[in-house]
Amino acid sequence: TQWNYTLGTVYKHYASNGYHTLVVSRNMLNNRQYKFTNNDDNLPKVLDYTSWEAENKLRYERDLGLKNYSINFGAGLEYARYFNSTYRAKFVGETFTPDTYETNMDLFKWNIFGQVNRTFFTKLTVSLGVRADASSYSAEMNNLFKQLSPRFSASYMLKPNLFLNANVGRYYQLPPYTALGFANTTGSLVNKTNGLSYIQSDHLMAGFEWQPNEQSQITVEGFLKFYDRYPVSINDSVSISSKSADYGTFGDEPLVSTGKGRTFGVELLYRNKKLLGFNTLFSYTLVRSETSLMNSNLKPSGKWIPTSWDNRHLVTLTATRSFKKGWDFGFKWRFVGGPPYTPYDLATSSLINVWNVQRQPSLDYSSFNSLRLQSFHQLDIRVDKSYYFQSWMLNFYVDIQNVYNFQGDRPPLYTTVSDTNGNPVVDPNDATRYLLKKIEGTGGGTVLPTIGVIVEF
Repeated sequence: TQWNYTLGTVYKHYASNGYHTLVVSRNMLNNRQYKFTNNDDNLPKVLDYTSWEAENKLRYERDLGLKNYSINFGAGLEYARYFNSTYRAKFVGETFTPDTYETNMDLFKWNIFGQVNRTFFTKLTVSLGVRADASSYSAEMNNLFKQLSPRFSASYMLKPNLFLNANVGRYYQLPPYTALGFANTTGSLVNKTNGLSYIQSDHLMAGFEWQPNEQSQITVEGFLKFYDRYPVSINDSVSISSKSADYGTFGDEPLVSTGKGRTFGVELLYRNKKLLGFNTLFSYTLVRSETSLMNSNLKPSGKWIPTSWDNRHLVTLTATRSFKKGWDFGFKWRFVGGPPYTPYDLATSSLINVWNVQRQPSLDYSSFNSLRLQSFHQLDIRVDKSYYFQSWMLNFYVDIQNVYNFQGDRPPLYTTVSDTNGNPVVDPNDATRYLLKKIEGTGGGTVLPTIGVIVEF
């Protein structure tokens, strides 16, 4: 179960050469998860997880217009609290190492920032900015100058309808609260002792924007991103960036900030407001996303492996058109390259003591993301009929997702072989193991129609 809320207020004071902005806000997220063996609450509990996080934020900004310059600067202060009570039965390899801890952590975060924009000769627009972040979590994080983030961008008009754009910048991000708040049985913060630090990311982008006419636009951009200080699991030598692709919590384990990553590719965007009567948007991204392969000392080995986000090809085609008498039609077609996945360690998974706790196979992290699924594609369509009255509007629509019922791919599933009473069968050649069986099949696909009514006043 989960609930959350966000609330805030903004105050603006206008002056002759700009304005002041003051923002005060609070957000809170509460999570609760639990699981019993065989979903029977008379049997041992294998997961009991409760967490909440609350952030109280104050930010001041000043916007100035001075002759040819546009200036923005400010500062922010945040007080955050994080609570986590966890019991999770699990194995690391063949060793039973359950997580049992409770964290009640608070910390301050603060930042300063500034940006200056100017246009030269009506053709060149440049922007120079800087930001610095820090927190009270540890000595590795409380110095603003260790998280100093310069940014620069420029746009040059080659012709009245042709622009060359480029930007470069450094960004820092605090690891998730699950990582910051992970503790041992005595309540000591494990990753604070491990020297966990901010995650660093350097972005570079350059490309062209062409506007052949008022109805159309084409952009082509190349991008390159480098990641440093990424949290890496001490248990399995895998970056938590790929673990976040799965459902559930991630980061709540012993970590070190030694991981590296990189992402690079090209993006193509085409927009036309009147292509065959349709308002059309087409985008294609060719992308590679990789993480460093770690050696036995949890240092980058110099080799790269795909992350769980390495889909290679991303295509989206969206088109809408309005007809007479309040009719509208639209469709969206998506194509996503197959993501990599990690095979199972069946030798460990079949052990009776391991399976009885996890009830699912263990991943073989020595072959992390060495396999890949097939590509996925889907077509969605929608038809609207609107009626307009003097002070309100009535809309009926039919939306159909996955029109041609595409069946996606998925990793194979494994479960235990069962006897006639539904009990797991022990391997006749090894009394310490169950017999496992592979379940073939697709990831499923469903035609999902929706009928709706919208009333607007």
